[in-house]
Amino acid sequence: MANNRLKALRDAGQSIWLDSIDRTMLHDGDLERRIRDDALTGMTSNPTIFQKALSQGTAYDEQLLGAPDGLESWQLFELVETQDVRDACDRFAGVFSSTRGADGYVSIEVSPGVSGSADDTLEEARRLWKAVDRPNVMVKVPGTEQGAVAVRRLIGDGINVNITLLFAISAHERVIEAYLAGLEDRVKAHKPVDGLASVASFFISRVDTEVDKRLDALAAKASPAEAERLGMLKGRAAIANAKLAYKLFREKFSGPRWEALAKEGARVQRPLWASTSTKNPAYRDVMYVEELIGPDTVNTMPPATIDAFRDHGAVSRTVTQKVPAAEGVLREIEAAGISMKAVTDLLLEEGIASFQKSFDELIGGLEAKAGTLAPGGK
Repeated sequence: MANNRLKALRDAGQSIWLDSIDRTMLHDGDLERRIRDDALTGMTSNPTIFQKALSQGTAYDEQLLGAPDGLESWQLFELVETQDVRDACDRFAGVFSSTRGADGYVSIEVSPGVSGSADDTLEEARRLWKAVDRPNVMVKVPGTEQGAVAVRRLIGDGINVNITLLFAISAHERVIEAYLAGLEDRVKAHKPVDGLASVASFFISRVDTEVDKRLDALAAKASPAEAERLGMLKGRAAIANAKLAYKLFREKFSGPRWEALAKEGARVQRPLWASTSTKNPAYRDVMYVEELIGPDTVNTMPPATIDAFRDHGAVSRTVTQKVPAAEGVLREIEAAGISMKAVTDLLLEEGIASFQKSFDELIGGLEAKAGTLAPGGK
C-alpha cells in the first residue's frame, strides 16, 4: 500500500509531524485518520498557520462570540489558539502514551514581538504552557541569542521547548548548549529530567531560495563556463547545511557530558527539519524529505508534502551520507563569494519579520471578525 512509504519513514527513525492546524481537522476525524494511516506523530503551529486558519470559514465564530467581554485582541487569539493546541494534544495523547513521551507533541509559538527579550519570552512561554496544560505541548521559541537564554531557563523550569527559525550551524550549537545546560541545572537542583522533550527546528528550503538567488546574480555576470559551474551549486546548499547540523547533533549528544545526563533519563534534543516543502518547481517535490532521513529526526511537513511523499517518496538513511561532499558544497559556495553567515542572518531576520506580519494581520483580522460578530456588527 502507498501508505507504507510514510510508515517506512517512521520506521527509519524519522517522526512525521504536520505543519498545519485548524479547528475543522481537529473535529471532523481528519487528524485521527492521519495519525492512524499516515504515521503522523505530532503537529506544529506558528502565527502564519493560525492567521490562515482564522481568516477562513466560521469554525472560530462560536468561541469568539462566547468570549468574555473586555479581552484585548491578543488575548482573544491566545484563547482560540490554546484551545486548538489543547485539543490537538488530546488527539495525540495515544501517541504520547504509546511512545512513553518520546513523541506525540504539539507546538505553540510565543509571539514574534518577544524574540529580542529572554525575559519577555519566558513570561509568555510560561503563560502558554500553563494555559494549554498538557504534558505533550511544546512551546516554540525563536532561535535568537535571547531565545537561547530563555531555552535554558525554560528547560530548567521543566517546560518542553521547540526552538524555531534555526538556519545557521552556530545557532543550532547555541540552542543545543542551552538545552544541555538546562538539563544540568535540573539535575543539580535534584529535579527529574526524564519527562522533558525538546526539538531544534532547522529550516531547509529557504536556504536554497536565498542561495540560489545569489548564485543566479553571480552567474549573470560570469563567463559561460563559470555560470555553468555556479548553476551546478543550485539546490544543494540547504541539504548540505542540514547534514552538517545533524553531524553536530550526533557529536553533541555523545561523550561523557551527555552520558551523565542520559543516565538520569534525559532525551536527546532531536533535529526537526522545517520548511521542507519545495519552493522551486524545478526540484523534486520531496527532495527535502528524502535527503534528510535518519534516526532521532523529525520532519514537519505541510499536507501537500505528506501527500507527495505518500505517493512517491523513497526511504533510505540519507542524512549521514555524503557529509564530506556537503562540506565541499558549502566551501564552494563561500569561495564563489556567498557568505553563508550573511544568508542565515538574513533568513532569521526575515523569518521573524514574516511571523510578525502574520501576527499583526491575525490580530487585525480578529478585531474585524469580533466587530462583525458583536451585536449590531456588520
